[in-house]
Amino acid sequence: MSIVVAVPPNNDVDVFAHDLGYIAITNKDGTLAGFNVTVGGGMGMTHGNKKTYPRLADVIAFCTPEQAIETGEKVMLVQRDFGDRMNRKHARLKYTIDDRGIEWFKAEVQSRLPFQLEEPRPFKFTDNADRYGWTQGQDKLWHYCCYIENGRVKDTPAEPHKTGLREIAKIHHGEFRLTPNQHLIIANIKESEKARIQVLLEQYKLDKLNYTGAMLNAMACVAFPTCALAMAESERYLPTLVTKFENTLEEVGLRDDAITIRMTGCPNGCARPYVAEIAFVGKAYGAYNVYLGGGHHGERLNKLYKESLTEAEIVAELTPMIRRYAKERHDGEHFGDFVIRVGIVKATKAGKDFHDLS
Repeated sequence: MSIVVAVPPNNDVDVFAHDLGYIAITNKDGTLAGFNVTVGGGMGMTHGNKKTYPRLADVIAFCTPEQAIETGEKVMLVQRDFGDRMNRKHARLKYTIDDRGIEWFKAEVQSRLPFQLEEPRPFKFTDNADRYGWTQGQDKLWHYCCYIENGRVKDTPAEPHKTGLREIAKIHHGEFRLTPNQHLIIANIKESEKARIQVLLEQYKLDKLNYTGAMLNAMACVAFPTCALAMAESERYLPTLVTKFENTLEEVGLRDDAITIRMTGCPNGCARPYVAEIAFVGKAYGAYNVYLGGGHHGERLNKLYKESLTEAEIVAELTPMIRRYAKERHDGEHFGDFVIRVGIVKATKAGKDFHDLS
């Protein structure tokens, strides 16, 4: 069971894509009031099997910090007692909830708790990306988020990232954190140490953030050669594919616009493709199912646009679509919202209608 914690307004963990989630709710003074609890998210499915599908989690209740662990425990116990143990492809919490209903699930969890869960409290997400560069926490410590292409730390002649991180580790007294979007945060840097870290970031090109918005918001699973389930390339290929659109993005004024792009080598969904505005899911070597219309904040599933497209076909389909988006979008409208508004794909309102293309 995957468990995440999201802190609005940032949904970098894609809280709705997981079995169990906690959305932090703060008081007016910034202190933690508690959590909205989410249940029933999941990305995995199987090509050709419409009984399998991704699903977004439901927000079921609010709990205090003291109640959070016990609430999560009872969620897992309900799944233990009622989850499908006969069919592995139907075993996830998302199917238990869809089979029995979310109200039944909420009541079953509540019946096992010694306290009353409250109604969910208001919250707002603005994006599901990482916050690159320098940020300062409430404790006045600094954090630097580095862009690491698909999470692969390595040295190249132009970007000796691996060596640079080793040099930073020699003087850094804080932490190194992996982000939910495959990047890396050098965390808990004191003000007195910030300048020394900055010098090393620049020396080893770890401060390079002048990528397009599409590249900064792209993520891929590992796929070939590491994953035995892979049907197509992903980690090694996605940057190449994104560059095919960068000249168009520059030309139409979308260079810095954040468009969420995800790629996986199979339909299991490890890079959370089904909440992306544009997703490529491997169908065979060199061929991908293309999905469009996910929510920019991770709040909506996307929809299948076309199956088994090659690179040339993907570029031919998406290039005019990007140009149209630049020309016709409403003020502040995200790409995922645009393709639904103009009728390129239908909105997916629930996991059960993910495969409905009518």
